[in-house]
Amino acid sequence: SLSSIYLRMKMADSALYYAKQAYDLGIRLKDENMMGAMLNNYGEIYLFKKMMPAATDYYHQSIVYVKAINDNEVLSSDYFGLAKAYKALAKPDSSIWYARQALQVAQEAPFLKQVLEASTFLGEAYKSANQFDSAFKYQELGIATKDSLYNVEKIKKVQNLKLLEQQRQQVIEVAKIKYQNRIKLYATVAALLVFLAIALLLWRNNKQKQRAYILLQKQKIMTEEALKDLQATQMQLLQKEKMASLGELTAGIAHEIQNPLNFINNFSDINTELLGELKVIRESEPRDPKLEDEIHADIKNNFEKIIYHGKRADSIVKNMLLHSRMTVEAKQPVDINALVSEYFKLSFHSVRAKDKSFNAVMETNLDPAVGKIEVVQQDIGRVLLNLFNNAFYAVSAAAKTKQPGDYQPKIIVTTRKTGEHVLIIIRDNGTGVPPQVIAKIFQPFFTTKPTGEGTGLGLSLSYDIITKTHGGDLRIDTKEGEFTEFTIELPV
Repeated sequence: SLSSIYLRMKMADSALYYAKQAYDLGIRLKDENMMGAMLNNYGEIYLFKKMMPAATDYYHQSIVYVKAINDNEVLSSDYFGLAKAYKALAKPDSSIWYARQALQVAQEAPFLKQVLEASTFLGEAYKSANQFDSAFKYQELGIATKDSLYNVEKIKKVQNLKLLEQQRQQVIEVAKIKYQNRIKLYATVAALLVFLAIALLLWRNNKQKQRAYILLQKQKIMTEEALKDLQATQMQLLQKEKMASLGELTAGIAHEIQNPLNFINNFSDINTELLGELKVIRESEPRDPKLEDEIHADIKNNFEKIIYHGKRADSIVKNMLLHSRMTVEAKQPVDINALVSEYFKLSFHSVRAKDKSFNAVMETNLDPAVGKIEVVQQDIGRVLLNLFNNAFYAVSAAAKTKQPGDYQPKIIVTTRKTGEHVLIIIRDNGTGVPPQVIAKIFQPFFTTKPTGEGTGLGLSLSYDIITKTHGGDLRIDTKEGEFTEFTIELPV
């Protein structure tokens, strides 16, 4: 405590002296809690003295101890100290990374003061890096935290006032008893005075309770409005992600819908020619009934094909409309193999529309036993599109790091029925996922793609759709530099 006080007084040498006394005592007592805290204190002192290498070393040592004993308050302080030190060392990426770690630990506790410091720091850091979207995000978090912190402190002040009032009442009661014991002659007058004092105190206490109630009502209204704003923002983010995936589909849909339209046009032209031939045959003498029947049969077959491909085009358009719809649809029986095949092709064509030189081996192993299961079609389609797009992105990125001829991009899609579940397995031989980020892969706003190429919402929304809406599971198996495999498990 003396070390912390001297550091606040900007007397670094005295702070260092008492920090050493505490640290030595912690070693003798084998107190990991004290040792972790004092190593953090060393980091704070050397940060104040602008000796950044020493500061970062002590912070890292402290992290080892406080992680072992789950001391998240000191852990958040260590991460934030490293963020400030790396900023001073002109290492902005490391500074931002540790500030985000500090913010995450503080939010889980929650430690509102540390959340405010870390979010404010990140807002300034991203502003300096001209990443204004991220700067605005953390600035908003800082403002919300500041409001929450102010409200908490205000409630504490009200509670402290009530406690002081209770203590004051106790003092008055004690004084009343002593007064009655000493001066019995004035008992009647004393009783009247006491009754008056009690009435005043009750009146005052009632006023304070009324003020506190009004304040709590205002805070309740503010909280409800904030919740409504948050829910509206979540719906907007969801719709933006849906529209982003719809944009990814556009090129694939254009390619897919062109095929049935070409068939419709071709068979329509053929029928026009056949009708002309039929007219000529009917006007000629003698007429050939057998040839007329053959032409009739050809025209009928062509019309059946026109109807089939018209329904195919109609299905593609309906799926596109379903994909962009805002409302939640009911579950209905869906042919999983057909859905997988359709979105696999749509995703490939959308990638090809962006890069004509791109190509990949597309292998499908679809189990006929899968059949139809009840799902929300547009939601499962959105999940498949997101996973296919990620797979094509991964093999495309891997191809750019290889010599021509040394690497063949490949994506394998497998469906399988196992007991009461259907599995959809999407495997690519792309870049893989680093081990240190696998635990965060399904977190909102987390992305391994460069800035501007990913929202960080795709896998998070996919995970929610599979686990919450459909009661299934979404798993990842990966090895960096070799492969990534996502497995969707849906109940039959």
